[in-house]
Amino acid sequence: MKESLAIITVVYESHEATQDFLRSLEKQSNQNFHLFLADLSKNKKRLKTDIPMTILPSTNNGYAHGVNVGLKKALGEGFEYFCVINNDTYFNNDFVEKTILSILHHPSSILGGKIYYAPGYEYHKNRYQKSDLGKVFWYAGGQVDWDNVFTPHRGIDRVDEGQYDRFEKTDFITGCLVVFDKEVIKRVGLWDESYFLYFEDADYDEKAKRKGINLYYDPSIVIWHKNAQSTGGAGSSLHQRYQERNRLKFGLKYAPLKTRLYLIKNYLIKQFKR
Repeated sequence: MKESLAIITVVYESHEATQDFLRSLEKQSNQNFHLFLADLSKNKKRLKTDIPMTILPSTNNGYAHGVNVGLKKALGEGFEYFCVINNDTYFNNDFVEKTILSILHHPSSILGGKIYYAPGYEYHKNRYQKSDLGKVFWYAGGQVDWDNVFTPHRGIDRVDEGQYDRFEKTDFITGCLVVFDKEVIKRVGLWDESYFLYFEDADYDEKAKRKGINLYYDPSIVIWHKNAQSTGGAGSSLHQRYQERNRLKFGLKYAPLKTRLYLIKNYLIKQFKR
């Protein structure tokens, strides 16, 4: 199992969106992986694929819970390399190969990759030429804005012109694609399930950094993302509610005092207006 990749994904009522993901895995040039799929759906459906896969039925206790269900099972089976990835993504046939190589070259680190919007899922749909589609960044590294407690993605909504092709340190890695080895789990632990949805990735990143673990953006790992499909799309009421709640939770846990007071004030004002 030492150089075999445990791929962990979480499904919640989004089985159709998972089909492109599974097809991408079927086409991998390196088949040295096993998919651990945590299905948190009420209406669980059979997924047809020939790839090595373990389906882990569970209750919907949030994204981090699903990730932990997969990680625990993979750890129990002796895996040492892990890739947490959204099920509403797809990728080229060298994805597993590039991911394993990145872990081998950067042990005891957390790695993120180059993430494009899947064509047709861009936030600003009328901004781009047809030739731009599939080359519009969703994530190319990120940071934590401690004054406002946001985690902006570098390059978001820009067309790829080679401007983010350098491997480098980053401050934030999105939970859409997180790659790491067993040593990281030993030092950081599992994901915080109290977030339920959103900011669990920022929390894991922050805990890792405070343990001296480096975060890297690796542009050789490339995926396409059908943004926010499991939460009703970007800007949905569910999306906004959990973003707001967990921004407060994350900020109160890690942000400077001045920012914490600002967050509390704004949150109370919003609650009063409702």
